[in-house]
Amino acid sequence: MKNAIIAYLIPMAFGVAGAVSVIYLWTSADAAVNLQERLPGADGKPANAGAGDEALKIAGTLTKGAGVPADLPGAWPRFRGANCDAISTETVSLSRTWPAEGPRVLWSVEVGEGYAGVAVLEGRVYLIDYDQAGQSDVVRCLSLNDGKEIWRYSYPIKIKRFHGMSRTVPAVTDKYVVTMGPKGHVTCLDSKTGEFKWMLNLVKEFGTVIPQWYTAQCPLIDDGKAILAPAGSVLMMAVDCESGQTVWQTPNPDKWVMTHSSVVPMEFAGSRFYIYCGGSTDAGGVVGVSAKDGQVLWKTDAWKVRTNVPMPVIVGPDRVFLSAGYGQYDLGCTMLRLTDAGGKISVASEFLHPTAVFSTMQQTPIFYNGHIYGVRMDKQLACLDLEGKVVWTSTSANTFGSGPYAIADGLLYVMDDEGVLTLVEANASGYNPLAKAKVLDGIESWGPMAFASGRLIVRDLNRMVCLDVAQQ
Repeated sequence: MKNAIIAYLIPMAFGVAGAVSVIYLWTSADAAVNLQERLPGADGKPANAGAGDEALKIAGTLTKGAGVPADLPGAWPRFRGANCDAISTETVSLSRTWPAEGPRVLWSVEVGEGYAGVAVLEGRVYLIDYDQAGQSDVVRCLSLNDGKEIWRYSYPIKIKRFHGMSRTVPAVTDKYVVTMGPKGHVTCLDSKTGEFKWMLNLVKEFGTVIPQWYTAQCPLIDDGKAILAPAGSVLMMAVDCESGQTVWQTPNPDKWVMTHSSVVPMEFAGSRFYIYCGGSTDAGGVVGVSAKDGQVLWKTDAWKVRTNVPMPVIVGPDRVFLSAGYGQYDLGCTMLRLTDAGGKISVASEFLHPTAVFSTMQQTPIFYNGHIYGVRMDKQLACLDLEGKVVWTSTSANTFGSGPYAIADGLLYVMDDEGVLTLVEANASGYNPLAKAKVLDGIESWGPMAFASGRLIVRDLNRMVCLDVAQQ
């Protein structure tokens, strides 16, 4: 990847009155200008076939909007929040009851087909979207105040709908926003202005095989670096957000391939590393890669599934909980324990439970106050102890599906497939629902949640809403 990026600005009229559009023609080896006409799925192959058909370079368009950043302090800067645990760190008191119609809707926006959730920082809401009419990936920055668009950055990518298009969550800091598009285009922009910094085409540059249902790996920004798992010619890599230069790369001798799972950071025995669940024809495994230099600190095949979706869950100082769905090998969940012997990290499984005990298809379970919460394959919300034993379930009379869930102010917010949001006490004493309301139209309401300033942002296949869940 070239170190220097040259931008040519071509003013043009675009969008609604008053909006100013600027086209950036980037000459670095980043992504695509000329797109071939063949679409994924058009020749009978899976819909992800043809990922990487684009040429290496791309022309992107930055469009300014009328939105203004909100003067609100809340933050949800990446997938599953600040600590990658789906637990809000805010001290805002939230309401424990709702009127019959549910929490007040502060704003609503139409979105392209998909399941991508948002990141929130400094009064701005960030979303990777897909514009079907324009056949483009679109990075959108909205006001947390009213949902009005502050800016958008789009680049042409032709994809065919395959259970929606977009499904990742941006990572954002006060300087950068990094997104990963459905076909593996990683884009870094200035988080305030939307100005282009760099782009990687993981398929073209690193031989990534885009998994079925398109890319679902959410990028991570850590210490000014974008942490990515191409799982192609390299297993994992760190990229300097300012320059776009590669800081380190991790070799991939086992030829693991990209899964739908995302990278999560962990600290143990004085080391900081990134955990990733990779796949392969032999089903892959789990790896811990040094944040310092990209060296593999530990690796195990005690957990290996081909279609791994949930992110690894950090449990206390030395354990990692993993779960999966889709009935693969009848592996439901496992708990890995890390040990340190003279600076060498070893990993062993403490238990391995079948699907019937606990398994999760799309969403990642939550570790909270000594217990693990998640929606099982039978659609019941369940609470586990740290030995993997079921403490309680919501029972077959209270089911959910593949919708997201998160915890804020001691409350568990759980969405079902039809857009019904349920408020539950987040404790091990039993299933205790406090409120329930239909807040979305109910078409595959699967996008991850985000909390900020007493507001909850959720979405279904085509619409995103911001709800006022603060205590009134």
